[in-house]
Amino acid sequence: MRIAVTGSIATDHLMVFPGRFAEQLLKEQLERVSLSFLADRLEVHRGGVAANISLGLGLLGLNPVLVGAAGLDFAEYGAWLRANGVDTSAVRVSETLHTARFVCTTDEDQNQIATFYAGAMAEAPRIDLAEIAARTGEPALVLVGADDPAAMLRHTATAHRLGVPVAADPSQQLARLDRDQARQLVDGARLLFTNEYEAALLLERTGWSEQDLLGQVGTWITTLGADGVSLARSGEPRLHVPAVPTDEIADPTGAGDAFRAGFLAGLAWELPQEQAAQLGCALATTVLESVGTQEYKLLPSDLIARIDATYGHEVARAFEPRLAVVS
Repeated sequence: MRIAVTGSIATDHLMVFPGRFAEQLLKEQLERVSLSFLADRLEVHRGGVAANISLGLGLLGLNPVLVGAAGLDFAEYGAWLRANGVDTSAVRVSETLHTARFVCTTDEDQNQIATFYAGAMAEAPRIDLAEIAARTGEPALVLVGADDPAAMLRHTATAHRLGVPVAADPSQQLARLDRDQARQLVDGARLLFTNEYEAALLLERTGWSEQDLLGQVGTWITTLGADGVSLARSGEPRLHVPAVPTDEIADPTGAGDAFRAGFLAGLAWELPQEQAAQLGCALATTVLESVGTQEYKLLPSDLIARIDATYGHEVARAFEPRLAVVS
């Protein structure tokens, strides 16, 4: 199962604030916020939701096609992705703009304040998914991740026109979408990914009730942080998958993207959605324990041990033949 992953390609500038954002916010002054946080650590890493998800899929042996726009500084980044199993032939490289930047500060409660600069991502609407499918082979699934909104809408429409299933993952771009755009991105998706906050925002943006929205999609997957993941389908009981626990959280950035990579890999291996979510949770915890979204080491024995400890021996055994071939 070949997966095309569309969305942002970025460089992450990750900082740590040794305090609590909540203690600096004055309720009576929220309409005139002017704050500066003195960070005590800075890490610069490769990132972007599409690149993060693609890397996870590549490490799991799925050879995904990365679809996005990067800048004239992409050469080293592209080589890194290719070395880790990602097909970058569909990346549009700008001749004038730099790769997008994600600047994020995390406080001691793991709350985050972030700013995203689009850069070369502004050229993403020029990418033709149909041309890419004709050149690289039609994918079995297209994940439409956070990107330039025009690109997200174009990729969604093209995938539906080609008859390729869509995994909708609007995430941080929800704040920029109007009602019609939000509905277009979600309507007809086989999979829908959100976190808990985005789930509420998506309902507000679309104007749909939860049941209305479930009637438009196949499975709605909501990540709940330390509380795990919920999977919802219209007319069926909600399924809850607990998180894989850890006492070594280093940085929450990228954990959601890692979950998506693990979940999609599980589906590509034709495993039930519950098991796919369990693999996603194990990979997400692996990323939580490292700083940066792509700096983790994927060790099959470690993933199997995490799954065994959290979900049981029988579940772990189901993954052993798949993970045994992962280098």
